[in-house]
Amino acid sequence: MSQAPKPQGVGASLLRKEDDRLLRGRGQFVGDIRLANMQDVAFVRSPLAHARIRAIHIPPDLRDRVFIADDLEGVRPIRAVSGLKGFKPSDQPVLATGKVRHVGELLAMCVAPTRAEAEDIAAQVQVDFDELPAVHDMLAARRPESALVHEEWADNVFLESFVEIGIEKALDAPVRITREIATARQCMAPIEGRGIVAHFDHRLDQLTLHSATQMPHIVRNGLSECLAMDQGRVRIVAPDVGGGFGYKGILLPEEVCLGWLAMRCGFPLRWLEDRREHLSASANCREHHYRITAYADHDGRLRGIDCEATVDSGAYSSYPFSACLEAAQLVSILPGPYDFPAYRCRTYSVATNKCPILPYRGVARTGVCFALELVLDAVAREIGMEPVELKRRNLVRPEQMPFDNITAKHFDSGDYPEALRRATANIDLSAIRRRQARDEPDGRKIGVGFAVYCEQAAHGTSVYAGWGVPMVPGHEQAQARLTPDGGLEIRVGVHSHGQGLETTLAQVANEILGVDTDRIRVIHGDTAITPYSTGTWGSRCMVMAGGAVGTACRVLADRCRAIGAHLLQADLGEVELAGGRIFGPNGSLSVSDVARVWYRRPQDLPGAVDPGGLEVTTGYKPERDTGAFSYAAHAALVAVDTDLGEVDILDYVIVEDGGVLVNPMIVDGQIYGGFAQGLGTALYEEMRFDAAGQPLSTTLADYLLPGPAETPAPRLEHMETPSPYTMFGVKGIGEGGAIAPPAAIVNAINDALKGVGVEMSHSPVTPIDIVRAALDARPPGKSKAAE
Repeated sequence: MSQAPKPQGVGASLLRKEDDRLLRGRGQFVGDIRLANMQDVAFVRSPLAHARIRAIHIPPDLRDRVFIADDLEGVRPIRAVSGLKGFKPSDQPVLATGKVRHVGELLAMCVAPTRAEAEDIAAQVQVDFDELPAVHDMLAARRPESALVHEEWADNVFLESFVEIGIEKALDAPVRITREIATARQCMAPIEGRGIVAHFDHRLDQLTLHSATQMPHIVRNGLSECLAMDQGRVRIVAPDVGGGFGYKGILLPEEVCLGWLAMRCGFPLRWLEDRREHLSASANCREHHYRITAYADHDGRLRGIDCEATVDSGAYSSYPFSACLEAAQLVSILPGPYDFPAYRCRTYSVATNKCPILPYRGVARTGVCFALELVLDAVAREIGMEPVELKRRNLVRPEQMPFDNITAKHFDSGDYPEALRRATANIDLSAIRRRQARDEPDGRKIGVGFAVYCEQAAHGTSVYAGWGVPMVPGHEQAQARLTPDGGLEIRVGVHSHGQGLETTLAQVANEILGVDTDRIRVIHGDTAITPYSTGTWGSRCMVMAGGAVGTACRVLADRCRAIGAHLLQADLGEVELAGGRIFGPNGSLSVSDVARVWYRRPQDLPGAVDPGGLEVTTGYKPERDTGAFSYAAHAALVAVDTDLGEVDILDYVIVEDGGVLVNPMIVDGQIYGGFAQGLGTALYEEMRFDAAGQPLSTTLADYLLPGPAETPAPRLEHMETPSPYTMFGVKGIGEGGAIAPPAAIVNAINDALKGVGVEMSHSPVTPIDIVRAALDARPPGKSKAAE
C-alpha cells in the first residue's frame, strides 16, 4: 500500500530547496562570476574623516588606469531625499569632490588585471588635504559651535521630528523615572561583503550589473538616475547573495563608478569588498542616544512616555531610505506594544563625519525596545514591583484587537500578555527568585530579564508615501506560469538571500495548485525577467510576495479548472482542483494534463478559453495598508561575574507570534539567526571612533562577533495568531529575533547587579564596563571577599 504524499503547502516544515546547491558549493555569488577579459577595481579612499581636497596626484604613466571625479562627466551624485518637512538633502558624490566627509570615502577608481595590481596603483596616487575638525559625537554635533559636515546647512541636523499627544495627563504622576540610554554604532556583518561585476553589451545597448544586493529594482532606479540612462538600458542581476540584513539594501557609489566605466572601457569590471572596507568605509547602523522619562502610578500603570532621541546618521543620506529613517520612525514606534494615554517624543537625525547609516535587521525597533524596556524595569524597581508584572499590566490586551495605539499604529491581532505569561512560565521566574535568595557557590550574581516588542511588517503604500523617500511599495507582483510538461515557474521581484523564499514561495504555490514543490522553480534577482518590486526589506516577503504568488496561482487555478471542466465534459461548477488534480463527476485529470493540452493540443481547448493561457502576472496588497504586527516576549537568565565582567547566558526563552507559519523550520532558523545578532548587539559589537573620526574597529579582531561558543541555543515557542488582513493569516518575522535580545539581556544583567548598586544603560555591555561599574559602586576599601 503506497503512502500518502507528505504535505508540502502552508505549514509544512520542508527542507530548503536552495540548500542543495549551496551546501554542495554550487551556488553562484558575485565573486564566482568570471567574464572574458574582466579586470579588477580598487579604490583610493580617504584616510581622513573631514578635509578639503587640494589636489590628487596621479603618476603620468597610470593616468589611463586611474579615474577621479573630474573624469566622470555627466554622472550625477547620489541623492536620497525625504518629503518630511524640514529635511535637509545632501548630495553624495560617487567620487569625492571638494572635500571628504568620512574615512573611506571614495577618491579615485583604479583598474588593473588583478586586484593586487589595482591596489598597487591606488598606493601610488597621492592626495593633498587640508584637514578640518571632525564631527564625531552626535550630541556635540547639535551644538552651535560644532563644525559643519555640510557648510550649506545652518546646523548638523538632517531632520528634527516631534510628536506630542496629551503629555499633560502624565506630568503629575507620582512616579517619574528618567534614564539616559545609548546603543553603540554597529556594522552589519553578512558572511559575504558587497560585490559588483559590470559589463556593457553593445548589441543590446545595455549595461548589466551583477551586484550583491537585496533590492535589484531599486538599485536600477538609482543607478539609472545617476548615469542619466533609460532604465531599459540597465539590467541588475543579483545572483546568490550571502546575507543582507539591510547592508545590501542601498545604492552604492561603487555601483555607479563601475557602471560608468564599464560603458567606456570595453571590458568587464569587478570590485569585491574586502572586510576592512566593509567595516570602516561603507555603512553602519544603530547609534542611538535616548533621554527617556516614564511616568507611572504606584500600582504600575503607565501614565506616559517623554523622550528626546538622537541618531547618528553619518555624512550622507543613503539611497533610497534616506538619513532619517531611524530617527523619524522612532517617533511613531517608541510606544511599542504598550497602552498608555500620554506621549511626547522629539528626535534628531544628525550628520557626522562617519560613514552613512542604513536600516539593519530590526531597524529602529532594536533601539526603541532597548530604551523602553530598560526604563520600564527601572520604574518597577522604583515601586518595588516585579518587572514582568508591570509590563503585563500595560500591554495591549487581546480583547482590544484590532487596536490603534497612541501613535495610530493599527495592531491587527495577537495576545501579548499570553506571550509574556508563557515566557515567564518557561523561564520559571519563581524558581529563579528562590535561587537568587541563596548565594551562588561560585560567587556570581544571577539575574533574569524580560523584553516584549512588536514589529510592524510589510509596511504599506500609505506609510512610505508619507515619508516621501525614493521608494514607495505598492501592489507586489508575481508571475506564475505552467510549463508544457506541467512544471511551474514563479517569478518574483523580491530577493532571497538566506530567508528560504525559493522554498516558502513554492509552498504557497503548492497550497493552491498542488504542483509538487520539486517541480516548482522560483526565479528572482534579475530585473530583466522579474516583475518590479521594492525588494526584500521590512519583513515583507511572505506577506507581500507570498500574497502575490498566491493570487497569481489562484487565477491560474481558475483557468486550469475551466479547461479541465471542458476536458472532463462537466460544468465548471462541478469540478474542483485539489492536490494537483482536477476532479469532476466522471473522473479526474492532472494539472500537467491541462498544460499539455494548452501547449500541444490546442484543438482540444474550449472555444471560450481565456487567451491569457497558463501564464499569469498579477499583484497583491493586504486588505489594510497598515502592515501586519508580529511580536514576541523574550526572557533571559544570566550569571554575572563582577570581578571578571563575564556574562554567562544560562537560559533564554523566546515566545513569538508570527501569524500562520508557512514553514515553521525556516521560521526557527530566522529567529535563531536573529537572536545571535541580538546577542552581538547586547554584549559584543561596537564600531568605535576617536575624536578625529578615525574608525577603531577595522578588523574582526577589533569588531567582535559572537560565534558558536558564545551563542547558546534559545528555547523557542510559537503562538500562531492569524492576521485578519493577509493571505493565509501570515505576518512578517524576518527581523524579530534581533530586536529584543539586547533589552532582555541587559535587563537580566541589571537584575543580577541591583544588589550591588549597578545599573547598565548602554549596549554593548562589555566585561570592562561591568568591572568598572562594580568597582565604582563598591564602598571605598571594601573588596568582594569582604562582602
